[in-house]
Amino acid sequence: MDWLTENKLPIGRSAKHAVDWLTENADWVFDGISAFLIAMIDGILWVLQAPHPLLMVAIIVALAYLVHRTIVFAVFVALSLLLIINQGYWEETTETLALVVSSSVVCMAVGVPVGVMAAHNPRFYAFLRPVLDLMQTLPTFVYLIPALILFGLGMVPGLVATVIFAIPAPVRLTQLGVSSTPSALLEAGEAFGATKSQLLWKVELPYALPQIKAGLTQTIMLSLSMVVIAALVAADGLGGPVLRAVNTANISLGFESGLCIVLIAIVLDRFFRSSEGGKR
Repeated sequence: MDWLTENKLPIGRSAKHAVDWLTENADWVFDGISAFLIAMIDGILWVLQAPHPLLMVAIIVALAYLVHRTIVFAVFVALSLLLIINQGYWEETTETLALVVSSSVVCMAVGVPVGVMAAHNPRFYAFLRPVLDLMQTLPTFVYLIPALILFGLGMVPGLVATVIFAIPAPVRLTQLGVSSTPSALLEAGEAFGATKSQLLWKVELPYALPQIKAGLTQTIMLSLSMVVIAALVAADGLGGPVLRAVNTANISLGFESGLCIVLIAIVLDRFFRSSEGGKR
């Protein structure tokens, strides 16, 4: 076995060289990406933090009632957000929401077109499938290291790691929805003279809409599960108090911040569940 270990393939060394080359030759690209992502996060934070917290709670509760049309859910949202304010975690909660919303926007903007392309090109999806598996099974700390080197500390590397972890969900579900469009619907569209783009926008995407919405819900939940990991690279949000609680064995801090994450997860899940519950 010595001969096998002595002739080690330079996988790690090659990855290091690739990151070093990107750092030296493409820093302007990553600076541009970082500036765009920071601007998006700051814009979302301004929307969430500029109004008074109670006014923001009232707006969110009103939206919850409009989406679900049930007073029970609206009351639950109000009580959850008021409890978060009472515990003193409103700012951290808005920072977490900014990270979740930003990552969801990026994931859906990239994942849906890639999923459509994969549905129309089986060879491309056969190549893409192991890549998606790798993105979800590779420990997040592994690609958090190059994200930290390329983007520095802060929200951006946390957002990049979150996107890498969550983007397979919209890609897979969009591909599933579009590829499962009944051939009878496509043939009917072709019989009426529809072009390929018209078939996509008026037949395939409407049929795949429940799956796409399910991909959005999964993206939000996966992004929320990354808040503690993102805190390791100094990303703001509820992950910071959780990380401090773990490092100091602070039970009260850990329970309070963990409860806030649970409440936000339940609210977001119920908020979007009604959208994915409809039948085709």
